[in-house]
Amino acid sequence: MTRIERSDQSPIDDARLEDEWLEADAFGGFASGTVGTMRTRRYQALLLAATQPPAGRVVLVNGVEAWLDMNGRRIPLTMQHYAPDVRYPDASASLLSFDTEPWPTWRFRIGEEAVVLAEVFVAKESRETVLRWRLEDAATPAFEAARLEVRPLVSGRDYHALHHENPAFSFNATLDGERVQWQPYGDLPVICATSNGAYEHAPDWYRNFCYVRERERGLDFVEDLATPGVFTFDLARAEAVLILHAHAGHEKPLGESAFAHASHVASREAERRAAFGSRLARSADAYVVNRNVGRTIIAGFPWFTDWGRDTFISMRGLLLASGRHQEAESILLEWADTISEGMVPNRFPDSGGLPEYNAVDASLWFIVAVHDYLATGHAHAATTTRLQHAADAILDGYARGTRFDIAADADGLLRAGVPGVQLTWMDAKAGDWVVTPRIGKPVEVQALWINALSIACAWSPRWQALRDRARQAFAERFVDPDTRTLHDVVDADHEPGKLDRAMRPNQIFAVGGLPFSLVDGEIARAVVDQVEAQLLTPLGLRTLAPSDPAYRPRYAGGVLERDGAYHQGTVWPWLIGPFVEAWVRVHGTAGARERFLAPLHAHLDRYGLDHISEVADGDAPHTPGGTPFQAWSLAELLRIEKLLGAA
Repeated sequence: MTRIERSDQSPIDDARLEDEWLEADAFGGFASGTVGTMRTRRYQALLLAATQPPAGRVVLVNGVEAWLDMNGRRIPLTMQHYAPDVRYPDASASLLSFDTEPWPTWRFRIGEEAVVLAEVFVAKESRETVLRWRLEDAATPAFEAARLEVRPLVSGRDYHALHHENPAFSFNATLDGERVQWQPYGDLPVICATSNGAYEHAPDWYRNFCYVRERERGLDFVEDLATPGVFTFDLARAEAVLILHAHAGHEKPLGESAFAHASHVASREAERRAAFGSRLARSADAYVVNRNVGRTIIAGFPWFTDWGRDTFISMRGLLLASGRHQEAESILLEWADTISEGMVPNRFPDSGGLPEYNAVDASLWFIVAVHDYLATGHAHAATTTRLQHAADAILDGYARGTRFDIAADADGLLRAGVPGVQLTWMDAKAGDWVVTPRIGKPVEVQALWINALSIACAWSPRWQALRDRARQAFAERFVDPDTRTLHDVVDADHEPGKLDRAMRPNQIFAVGGLPFSLVDGEIARAVVDQVEAQLLTPLGLRTLAPSDPAYRPRYAGGVLERDGAYHQGTVWPWLIGPFVEAWVRVHGTAGARERFLAPLHAHLDRYGLDHISEVADGDAPHTPGGTPFQAWSLAELLRIEKLLGAA
């Protein structure tokens, strides 16, 4: 796990203070923040609950302000960032280290006399956020006073929104022994805070918090937070404990003291985390959560929920490569029940409502995930039959034609697309502008289509003729005679013979990343070598070659600028999986791990700690962007680790 320490007498570098940590529960809620304790995103909070798991997310407790009064000195243990650019108080001078093992842990030097250790973790199943502070050194001399003051900073808003001072906010507090409860707004869950300290009701507003990551993204970035009161603890006598929890109605008493409960929860949570076989497997667990009666996979934190395409790509690494077969089965069976006209949903809206069927590849990735799961040998006969029927239903729908002009064409290849709709994984859209429409016959869609047909041939020979026709057409129509690489789209815009020759990473799926390769020999080598030469970076593959006039070197700026760069040169770490698999098929395994995976392992110690970012800049130094915690980025690293380990 990640450990960050100050060197000699120098404070921890400011850039490291903005690295982020994540603590996820089992229902789509989470806590997150930074090494430096100041919030840089609207999504960072200590109590963020999913009211309709894994969606309906609301921010309840954004953070705390913590001070230590020791021997007459007032020392901050947290930092805040206020508009326009004021950091107050500044606790960086006393911050000695930060560690993610077994959960986010800070150590603060208090003069020459003591070290205060602060911890925060989320209990995955109970959804409690536990905060603890203690004097670390048992040999620390007794102090006349070691008074810790903790002031919760509260909102009560949708996690995509921001909060501002208003008269509707309710500061009312209900006290019952060690428990205090608040309900800022009547339609939100009750906030329950249990502690072994004393609570003093002292309502106030703290204004103009500044979220620098939101400012960089061209979004609103200033927020006001309410603070209902202050908890005080005597650290010279005992460890301080504050437990935060959200609930919809009357909460039953703990049945034990706050200190005892926190100790028991910590023991169980530490044991659960220690059971994972590796750092990657433990991080992967954050994305596996409950939905309805089954399980699902969160696409990324902090702003994604579960998406069809991301779920099936991620499942192969997060679950199957980690031996979590039962959860994979549960997810596949639940998604199998959502098939409509041969399609699985690409997305469930955060606010409820009908699922969105707007991806050509999500259903095909479902069949690939079914293949990989059945290959483990863990499926019962009834499960196998259900999943095979689901795959057949998808292929039937695609073969005869379904939404958005998705259909098998006369040549056996799969056509797809209508103006104004983004159907492939390159799905950026800003207003009415579809940045990379890729209407026609995209190369990775054909690789998925032919793989899906080949998979289904194992139990139903009726797909063989269509599979063979599609394979022949692919070989005849996609190979560029000059470069021996593959076109990105043929019959572009549904115009027969029109080609999109853009140098993109999608062609790599014809060689690696899927169960069956579509090309081999000279062509496979040309594809891999050209992708390596033009698209490979330490953090993954660029989405467009730098030589292309449409190439965008940076993923930065406002919404329009970022969407315009999303698939026009921006690096995607998840693509390292299919690339490495393709490279190994062409060149062998020698040197692959150190050359291609070592940079991603180094990235685990930066930005989203113990995780892999969603994207990075196309140009050096390839600064990460997007979500700092992305499921398929981590999943493909896990999958390729297993592949190389078995090779």
